[in-house]
Amino acid sequence: MPIFTFNLPDIGEGIAEAEIVAWHVKVGDKISEDQPLADMMTDKATVEMESPVAGIVTKVAGEAGDVIAIGSMLVEIETATDVSQVESTVQVEAVATVEDELPHAPEPVAAEPAIVQEGPAAAPVPSPSISADHKITASPAVRQRAKELGVELTDVKAAGGHVRHADLDAFLAYGSGQGYRASHISARRDDENVKVIGMRRRIADNMAASKRHIPHFTYVEEIDVTAIEAMRADLNANRGARPKLTMLPLLIVAICKTIPQFPMINARYDDENGVVTRHGAVHLGMATQTDAGLMVPVIRDAQDRNIWQLAMEIARLADAARSGSAKSEELSGSTLTVTSLGPLGGISTTPVINRPEVAIIGPNKIVERPMFVGDTIEARKLMNLSISCDHRVVDGWDAANYVQALKKLMETPVLLFAD
Repeated sequence: MPIFTFNLPDIGEGIAEAEIVAWHVKVGDKISEDQPLADMMTDKATVEMESPVAGIVTKVAGEAGDVIAIGSMLVEIETATDVSQVESTVQVEAVATVEDELPHAPEPVAAEPAIVQEGPAAAPVPSPSISADHKITASPAVRQRAKELGVELTDVKAAGGHVRHADLDAFLAYGSGQGYRASHISARRDDENVKVIGMRRRIADNMAASKRHIPHFTYVEEIDVTAIEAMRADLNANRGARPKLTMLPLLIVAICKTIPQFPMINARYDDENGVVTRHGAVHLGMATQTDAGLMVPVIRDAQDRNIWQLAMEIARLADAARSGSAKSEELSGSTLTVTSLGPLGGISTTPVINRPEVAIIGPNKIVERPMFVGDTIEARKLMNLSISCDHRVVDGWDAANYVQALKKLMETPVLLFAD
């Protein structure tokens, strides 16, 4: 019977190779046209490869974690009829976009990219849901698997309403309501070896490169946020239809207002060519934890947005990152990054720089403690602010003075809105 060779197509400009993240088929499987074959990761995105023909899989290129060249054999398929005229290309669809420069910060935003505040936590950004009248799309293989598992596709959350095997896996693990069952006896788990592939390997490689190439130093300062927290509460009480403010938009305004005095902070260092680019615009990355790993969506031209616009953009980008719908351009090109542990808190952090940037800012948990105010002792809300810098580009004196400028604005919040 005829053998059709499916070669890995060109899946992005300038892409020479791609990593096999996951196989959806194996040798001997009978497959249909348009059935998913494998997930492939490049520097730009993870894409799902689909078969242009039906038949039986006779050969695959390798196993998860292997890297193969564009144009080389991915799968060989035995077909019932001659398909020699079928082009060995496929329409690829991004299933989880990843930026060129993956995040390096070890303390991501856990629930939402914002600082923990006293009192009830802000509601997390909701993941996309599918309305009853929205048409569900899925490959025949996914539909068959869901049927065998007894899963209704309308119950599975998926970006754009197109359900894939990964969405089924996530539903079975987290969304089916089974959860973890409490027990007075801890069940012993067997050891397991987990291959580091896909996004996790890229995060690992880039974090190692950041620590290997960049001489980090971290400066931490305590900030009295009592006044700015009171102002935030007043703004929320009178926000009308506008989004609820966290501390993050206010911090971003402070960052943008102080950057012009400290251009060495908002910069990128090309160490191979020995060039530091001091950027005029603030393209602010915000480290965000997702099911796929740590990602850094970028708020473009943050200096041109007011607090309400920043709040809306923060929510939009966080939702896009977590749902896998973020575009490549929304996940690259940051000039400065903010990272926080969110509701997990933390007294102090030493964040890792998002290379090739030269600085990363890490707000920590807000706590209430007694402080001397003049001759009296008052309960005040305090927050430590960390900044890690590339010592090749930023001197300790500059970092300390920059944080002191931030401290002045945040402790006197009326200055945030003064020209």
